[in-house]
Parts: sequence; C-alpha cells; structure tokens
Amino acid sequence: MFSTLRFFEGFCLAGIILTLYALRIELCPPGKRFMITMVASFVAMAGQFLMPGLAALCRDWQVLQALIICPFLLMLLYWSIFPESLRWLMATQQFESAKRLILHFTQKNRMNPEGDIKGVMPELEKELSRRPKKVCIVKVVGTRNLWKNIVVLCVNSLTGYGIHHCFARSMMGHEVKVPLLENFYADYYTTASIALVSCLAMCVVVRFLGRRGGLLLFMILTALASLLQLGLLNLIGKYSQHPDSGMSDSVKDKFSIAFSIVGMFASHAVGSLSVFFCAEVTPTVIRCGGLGLVLASAGFGMLTAPIIELHNQKGYFLHHIIFACCTLICIICILLLPESRDQNLPENISNGEHYTRQPLLPHKKGEQPLLLTNAELKDYSGLHDAAASGDTLPEGATANGMKAM
Repeated sequence: MFSTLRFFEGFCLAGIILTLYALRIELCPPGKRFMITMVASFVAMAGQFLMPGLAALCRDWQVLQALIICPFLLMLLYWSIFPESLRWLMATQQFESAKRLILHFTQKNRMNPEGDIKGVMPELEKELSRRPKKVCIVKVVGTRNLWKNIVVLCVNSLTGYGIHHCFARSMMGHEVKVPLLENFYADYYTTASIALVSCLAMCVVVRFLGRRGGLLLFMILTALASLLQLGLLNLIGKYSQHPDSGMSDSVKDKFSIAFSIVGMFASHAVGSLSVFFCAEVTPTVIRCGGLGLVLASAGFGMLTAPIIELHNQKGYFLHHIIFACCTLICIICILLLPESRDQNLPENISNGEHYTRQPLLPHKKGEQPLLLTNAELKDYSGLHDAAASGDTLPEGATANGMKAM
C-alpha cells in the first residue's frame, strides 16, 4: 500500500511541476522568462537544503511525510484563486472564457474596458461563434522543424540527467574512498551545492550566450569531463601500476572527483536548460505536451541509475560510454536549434514552424546572412515583376530581397 500511494504521489507531483512550469513561461514577458524560472529553481533548492534538517528534527518518517504534505493543502485554493492562462485560452480559441477573464482583470485593476483596451473586446465579440480548437501533441509529427526541435531537446534532457548519475557515482562510489564523502549528509549537500552553483552559472552564461549558446557550452563541458574521466583515468591507472611512475591510487581518485564535479555541474545545467528551451520553442497549444515529452525523457535518464544498481553495478562502464557518445551527438544537434532569447512565444504550430536556425555569432557589418529570420524574409514577387519588365533592381537590393548593410 505504501509503494502504491508513493507511486500516485509522484504521478501527481509530475503534473503539478509541469503545469506550474508552463504557467510561469506563459505569464512572463520575453525578457523576464529565464529570470523567473531561475528564481523558481532557487526556491526549489532552498527546500532541498532544508529537507535534511527537517528529517533530523522529525525523526519519525510519518511526521516528516505529514509536514511535507501540509504546504500542498494550499493547492486546494489554486482552482478558485489563480486564473487560467489567458494566452492558452486565446491560442485554443476559447474566446468566451477569455472574454470573461479579461473583464475580470479589468475589474480587479480598476480599468475602463472601453478606454484602456479599446478594440480588444469588439474583436472578441466577432470570434465568439467559433468553436474551441484544442491541438494534440501528435500533430507535431506532420511538421517540418518543430518535431526536430522537440526530439533534439528530448535527447539532450535524457543525456544530461542520465550522465549526471554516472558522475555522481564516480564521486561517491565505493571505489573512491574519501573520508569527507562517506557521510550521507555530506553526499547530499555536496550534490545540492553543485546544483546551486550550476544554476548561478546558468544565469551568467545564458545572459551573454543565449539559450542555444549556453546549452552548447555546458554540453561541451559535459562531454569533455566524461571523455577525460573515461580515457585519462584509465591511462593514469596503467601508469600507477609501475613502481617508478610516482603515481598512486590517490592521484587517480583526486582526478576522478575533479572530473565528476565538473560533469555534475555541467550536466545539471544541460538538463535544466533543455526543459526551459523546450518550453520556449513549443507553441502554446501543445506546450504542456512538449514539456511532458522532455520531462519524461529526463525521467527515463534518471531511471537508468537504479537499473544499474539492481544489476550490482554490472555494465556501469558501458553505461557511461553510451552517455558519453550521446553527448557528442547532442553537440552537433544543438546547432540545429533556433535561438529563443527575447522572442515572443509561438502561439500555434505555424508560429513554431517559423522559428529558424540562426548563426551562433552575430554577422559582421556588410556581411550577407545565409539564413534569414521571419522579419527579414521579403516578397519575391517584386523581383519577378522587375525581371519580367526589364527594370533594374533598386539600389542595395540583393537576390534574396535583403538590402546589403
């Protein structure tokens, strides 16, 4: 009975986490989305740091379970207090509910509907006769770019969360005998501290490199840490067997811990950025579905950890090699993703299809871009008419309709 109830508890928690993540993304303006997501991550980590202290104070697991559940009682008020996402209502053509919600907002904010939002209500009135149109996540199969973005982010999420266990086991496994890491609380707080530092680093890196550049940088760090741990440590182990080499097992252990810390730091950032990236590039009509796929991939990656434990660590080395190869594949695939920083959220599948891949580095002045964004795409009819009539093209025009800088 305990195992069954724990299963349903985790089942419901997954839905709560997914829904709150999607709501945060949809409520925030483009420039604040990542900041609010990081604030939510720091709040979750604060709870993670407090959990061992609560466990030490409660001592009895039943008391601890009741104490953890108490804050969720506030979620019972969620349905009546917190409004539905207006963005989702508009995207799914539920205009009647959207109209009621807009009127509710105007009354709460003491706004004049006729003056403050002039033109919005008449447009809604015209669309009230349209039926709601909800879209299933299966619709992405027929798209050209959107399904590729989701698949790439799913593989990134699976790799990041899966290889995180490999690094954690290398640092805290039985083969690494370090007195500091033999204590449960030391293990717990070490892992939590690495995650905290990783989130702080994400705030800085994403600010300067963007979503795609930050994800690429952390994936490269994860691949380097993994390959060095697999290759260099084996080389050190061979040299340590020679009496004249001057190397001991303690040197190998120290290198293993160093690479493991770097790997845990980078892989945590890869997993978190993959989920956030998916929330931004997936259209509103299927955002929860896309997020569910990426979070399910992350859960599958974490599921590989207990599978290895059940087999008494047999196949652990092969397990690490497979994920290390996946990191190399992910580095190439990340280059195919679009950049979503400071971009409006796509509302429907056609908007999501228009997210185009852009170069990592900005163009130099006067350089002709090879890939155009939606705002840069021009109508070719003018060029065709000019060519047919024999007129010369306007000064500065190019073959793709772009004016040279």
